[in-house]
Amino acid sequence: MKQITICLALLFNVLMLSQENIISEDILIMNDSIKLPGTLSYNEELKSQPLVIFIHGSGNVDRNGNQAGVNIKANYIKQLSDSLNVRGIAFYRYDKRNSTEENVKFMMDDLDFYRFVDDANLAITKFKNDNRFSSITLIGHSQGSLVAMLASQEDVDKYVSLAGISEDMGDFIINSYKQVSEDMSAMAKEQIDELKETGTIENVNPALAHLFSKQNQPFFITWMAYNPSVEINKLEIPVLIINGTKDLQVKVEEANKLHEAKPDSELVIIESMSHTLKTIEKDEDNIKSYYSPDYPLSDELIHILEAFIKK
Repeated sequence: MKQITICLALLFNVLMLSQENIISEDILIMNDSIKLPGTLSYNEELKSQPLVIFIHGSGNVDRNGNQAGVNIKANYIKQLSDSLNVRGIAFYRYDKRNSTEENVKFMMDDLDFYRFVDDANLAITKFKNDNRFSSITLIGHSQGSLVAMLASQEDVDKYVSLAGISEDMGDFIINSYKQVSEDMSAMAKEQIDELKETGTIENVNPALAHLFSKQNQPFFITWMAYNPSVEINKLEIPVLIINGTKDLQVKVEEANKLHEAKPDSELVIIESMSHTLKTIEKDEDNIKSYYSPDYPLSDELIHILEAFIKK
């Protein structure tokens, strides 16, 4: 018991020492008029280290993994950054373009899903010739899985899909509703088919107005143009696909289908991990984990990512 205590104490001291060597730089990347403020953190004692660029999921997600307006305060991106930094992995995270209020006026005339890919590509360009970093791994979470997938086709060494879907967004919505109601699924299919065929939905069903408002339709058209199971097979770099069994938004089946589309990828299903990458012991804590930073990140996720990135 004494020996275990000593080992744990030594490990703690090593981690604390590593934490003291972590420095952060605030970096502003501009995409025309769009501001993309971000944070780069790394161990200043290491001459060379791998770099992660994290691509966020849907919503107005900031660089920490929080969302104003809907009170999401999971802080999971910041926690993942801290966890990988002390393991000798640099991390760059930035505010999604729609999380910055002053960007909104510039976005309204260009609601194209691919603009998220443009933002990711600018981040890659910023660091691809930086001698402090030995490699670049793109980690895409949820919606960001597809964004990172599209951005990983150049100047990226490795790609990770975290809770990514396997089909185009239209089919995903239809199939998701099917788990709740056949009528809602049929309703969604009718609206999505019209959007795909005509480029608009003339009469939006009130039950689906939160998705298919006139303002949202141009974005959905460009988003549905990409099928992740097709795009992932274009990658010629190491691919890791991860999903958690407690994910309320993206089921494990999506990861399995992505792996089927890319058989040479690595597939890891993490028990008890939620969509916010937290370990959930009780089902009633799953939703709560979106609104509090107090739930711990999955240890298995951290170890799996470290092994893949350093391999």
